[in-house]
Amino acid sequence: MSENLLLAEERTEFGKGAARRVRRAHKVPAVLYGHGMDPKHLSLPGHDLMLALKHGGTNALLTLSVDGEEQLALPKAVTRDPIKGFLEHVDLVVVRRGEKVTVDVAIHLTGESDREVLVTQPVGSIRIEAEATHLPERFEYDVSAIAGGDNITAAQIELPAGSTLVSDADLVVISGQSAPTAAQLESELAEAEAEVGGTPTVDESAEAGDADGESGDNESAEAPAAAE
Repeated sequence: MSENLLLAEERTEFGKGAARRVRRAHKVPAVLYGHGMDPKHLSLPGHDLMLALKHGGTNALLTLSVDGEEQLALPKAVTRDPIKGFLEHVDLVVVRRGEKVTVDVAIHLTGESDREVLVTQPVGSIRIEAEATHLPERFEYDVSAIAGGDNITAAQIELPAGSTLVSDADLVVISGQSAPTAAQLESELAEAEAEVGGTPTVDESAEAGDADGESGDNESAEAPAAAE
């Protein structure tokens, strides 16, 4: 896992207005905390931070250089603009070499499944414990051998040496289902059409009601004429 060096600056102004000024300077407001230290309010270079998160994901190991001192940190929470996607704010947690941390790591599916098998991914990541400087960016799993009815659990995902699974070992993360045959699809379609055909539509019911109403009105209108 590569470390990303970022030149950080301490912030002395706070609030929404100050945060907007930081972003206009193409930087990202951040807060660094952990290990009993007082939170540090920082601004980070936006482009460099974006690249670090793009390549390392949410578990990107960052080396922050603040006033000539370096500090290792991991992203704890990343806030992006919901429309434009730029980074609005980042919470960072201090880590130390040799320290083990608990993180969620994404599972990326590779290969192509059999055309008769539908592969789904009920869970997109698993939680592991690993040394802070040796966190995997993601796990890859080849789905080409998955058959219908197969369930791949968290325990079946290969972890790097020194890592421990924290998620439930029986958690299903990938599932294979047999694709329905043409005969099954036709049968389901026929059943659906039969159900719809056996029930009067709203328009038919409405027309029937209108016809009854018109008949009653005519009889009422003709009654006085008969009396005359």
